[in-house]
Amino acid sequence: MKLALDIADAIVTELAGNSFSEPLVVSRRVLPEYEIAELKALTVTVVPKSVEIANITRQSSSFDVAIDIGIQQKISKDTDAEVARLSGIVTEIIMFLTRKQLSGVPAARFKSIVNEPVYAPEHLSEKRLFTSILTVTYKVIDG
Repeated sequence: MKLALDIADAIVTELAGNSFSEPLVVSRRVLPEYEIAELKALTVTVVPKSVEIANITRQSSSFDVAIDIGIQQKISKDTDAEVARLSGIVTEIIMFLTRKQLSGVPAARFKSIVNEPVYAPEHLSEKRLFTSILTVTYKVIDG
C-alpha cells in the first residue's frame, strides 16, 4: 500500500536529517538483506510492515501503519560494551521518533513504538552482529 511506503520514506527523511551521537546510514528497502561486510557502518533500514484498516463511519476509515526499523552493526569482540553503546543509539532513535510529526505525511499521527527484539542474541553469537528492531505505528484517518 502506497501509504505505508510514504510513511517509511518520511521516516527515512526524518532520521537522515537529524544528528545522532553517531552517524547513521539510513535507507528504505524492500528486502532488508545485507552481506555482513556491508554492516561495518551503523545501518538503519526502514521497511513497511503492515496496514490495519478499520471503519470509523460510513464515510471514513482509520489506517494503522506499522513500519519496522532495523538497527544493525558488525561488532568487535567486546560484546557487552558494543551492545551497551548500540542500545544507546536505539534509545536515541526511539526518543526522536516518539510523538514525531512526519513532515512528509502530515496526516500521520504517532501511535506507538515497540522495541522487539531489544537485540537479537543469535545474531550476536553466530555473526557478531548487533540487530535491534523498532516497530513504529502511525494512525491516518481518511474521510
